[in-house]
Amino acid sequence: MAGVAFQYLRGHSKVDAGDQPRAEPALITGPGEAGKGVTVGKAGAKAQIDLYLDFRCPHCAEFEEMTGATVDKLVADGTATLTYWPLAFVNPEASPRLANAFAAAAANGKALTYADEMYGDFSKSWTNDQLIELAKQLGIGDAKFQQAIQGNTYGSWVDSVGKAADARGVTGTPTVFVNGKQLETKELTPEGMQKAVDDAVKAAS
Repeated sequence: MAGVAFQYLRGHSKVDAGDQPRAEPALITGPGEAGKGVTVGKAGAKAQIDLYLDFRCPHCAEFEEMTGATVDKLVADGTATLTYWPLAFVNPEASPRLANAFAAAAANGKALTYADEMYGDFSKSWTNDQLIELAKQLGIGDAKFQQAIQGNTYGSWVDSVGKAADARGVTGTPTVFVNGKQLETKELTPEGMQKAVDDAVKAAS
């Protein structure tokens, strides 16, 4: 019975986006273009971060908690762009649904904030109702957004991102590339990300 109660709470707990201290970076490449991720930041940055993630991956949630502020700063100050590649294999039911919701939010200019909020309350099931409520709290939960959630508008795009990841040899999440170089697991720290980006900027200068 305890397990049933826990599952109920995961699917029915209140959504509270709270204050949004992080500035939302500009959308460079939106969702929908087959085989291409969602890129945010300032065009022309010398470093490009590619982040392959799954919104039901606990290691991705840990990576976001540990390095999110560092990556956000690198993007905000124009040092790097960030490309999200949302994959959908950790949870066959939830992962594709959350990746689709992320795409819908990204199309409305809320890629970073929406992703942060989903990871920030990782214990939630993030049902469609919860995903729509989160969007409303972020100012994007209009009828078109709701249709994107309920109709899986970006499902084929999510599939194409998965195929692109396979073609690149990505086998797990989180996987991070900086200017085309894959980082080792030990580098997936604030210090490791900063050094990888600094090295990439130097090499590109």
